[in-house]
Amino acid sequence: MISLENKIILITGASSGIGAACARIFAGTGAKLILAARRLERLQQLVETLHVTSLQIHLLQLDVCDRAAVESAISTLPPSWSDIDILINNAGLSRGLDKLHEANFQDWEEMIDTNVKGLLYLTRYIVPGMVSRGRGHVVNLGSIAGHQTYPGGNVYCATKAAVRAISEGLKQDLLGTPVRVTSVDPGMVETEFSDVRFHGDTERAKKVYQGVTPLTPEDIADVIFFCVTRSPHVNINEVVLMPVDQASATLVNRRT
Repeated sequence: MISLENKIILITGASSGIGAACARIFAGTGAKLILAARRLERLQQLVETLHVTSLQIHLLQLDVCDRAAVESAISTLPPSWSDIDILINNAGLSRGLDKLHEANFQDWEEMIDTNVKGLLYLTRYIVPGMVSRGRGHVVNLGSIAGHQTYPGGNVYCATKAAVRAISEGLKQDLLGTPVRVTSVDPGMVETEFSDVRFHGDTERAKKVYQGVTPLTPEDIADVIFFCVTRSPHVNINEVVLMPVDQASATLVNRRT
């Protein structure tokens, strides 16, 4: 098991959900955390709960969709924070559950820009340093939606299929280096995901998890922690995990 003491871990989408859960689990390991998100105030609130020193935390207010902002954020990191050991590409979202021929163009743009292009930007600006230093690990947050398409999922499923392909391609491109690549692909996880998908319709979002015991953000963070702490010669390529109440993207056992 690899020690994370003083390892530098960058987590995108760290202000809530799986990203915040990752921050909590890694804060107790002695790692140094770069927490990135659009909502700086949410990051600051999270830090107050982590019981870490200021030397262990560096906050980035960052929209991963903005390539120039990503380049600037990574290139201007203080020297003591620039040698990133682990990148957790967690920032992502779903918008809408409409039929493709009836969907909102802006929803498509937001999902593609965040889930695919944002992940690519962070990877492109960080991985060269990992290669030159001879160490590193990229963890991409995928989804069961990248394996199985479901009605209304069209473009969201396409973006997560892209994450899966990017992860596989990156692993192949890094062959011959010690840099590891992992895709963690959950099923139903109770986060702000459905609130965001349904544009703040909380009642509709609640029905997604009704009668089901979904995964929690902590469940996913625990799996990510396992993947990044394996021996250096071990690469966990892909993890697909779902709650016991879910058998596929569309088969869910709901208790009344």
